[in-house]
Amino acid sequence: MTEPLIYRSTPPSLLPMFGRALLPKSHKPGANTEIPELQAELLGVATDTPMLSRYLNVCGFKPGSTLPMTWPHILAFPLHLKLLTDKRFPLPLLGLVHLRNTITQHRPIQTGENLDIRVTLGNQQSTERGIEFDLITEARSAGRLIWEEVSTNLFRMATAESGKRKAQPPKLETYPFSESITAPENLGRRYGQVSGDRNPIHMHALSAKAFGFPRAIAHGMWSKARALSLLEQQADWHSGPVRVSCQFKKPLFLPGTAQLNWQTASDAWDYQLLNSKGDAPHLSGRIEWL
Repeated sequence: MTEPLIYRSTPPSLLPMFGRALLPKSHKPGANTEIPELQAELLGVATDTPMLSRYLNVCGFKPGSTLPMTWPHILAFPLHLKLLTDKRFPLPLLGLVHLRNTITQHRPIQTGENLDIRVTLGNQQSTERGIEFDLITEARSAGRLIWEEVSTNLFRMATAESGKRKAQPPKLETYPFSESITAPENLGRRYGQVSGDRNPIHMHALSAKAFGFPRAIAHGMWSKARALSLLEQQADWHSGPVRVSCQFKKPLFLPGTAQLNWQTASDAWDYQLLNSKGDAPHLSGRIEWL
């Protein structure tokens, strides 16, 4: 484990890191590539920032005395980018694929509460699709861990397993509850402004085409946040410690519409975001009360 980079109150500036994200790596990643366990910390960060109200608006959360469960992810994003653009990080940032995200909230975070945030790179694995690794984020208040997140990313790379026949995707589940979601053409730019994530695949159709997409696509963490903002408004939503996981599937092209479907139980809910026809998933996940 390397010594952490430490920032106090103010996160690292995003603009220089955007420039570094465009630079090619000096060595091409290969089978022997190792990701160092880099760390960065942001101490005493305010949660009630000027961007919070805009984030609530773009994701559909209701203002209140507590913060959206996904908001600390936004506060931690400059640390994520700092590690992913570090000269010791061996993979190119552009082209990384966000596969999975799991957030565990041990208690609600009060609006205006200050946090200490730590991000660590770890859990590298070689899979049939390439190199997977985690961004592990922890948020503490008064020294106590109250929120944590694991975001799994993929760097695609040919492996000995790549040519094997892929298994058929599982049959889509049918859930009893449904809500329609609309994603306008400018969504990627609006969410990028409040999150700091200005990956070209989200910004405009022209920049997305440079990376092989016919149109811009919605941020995966917007899709998760938008789903949560609707699920939290349901009458049988629980309070208390909770874990929300999801797997990102097919991209949601902008502009577009999607179906949020879910089923409830006493201790866990299942949810999925499907395309407008209801025959392909954008994401699927589970909510577990702890």
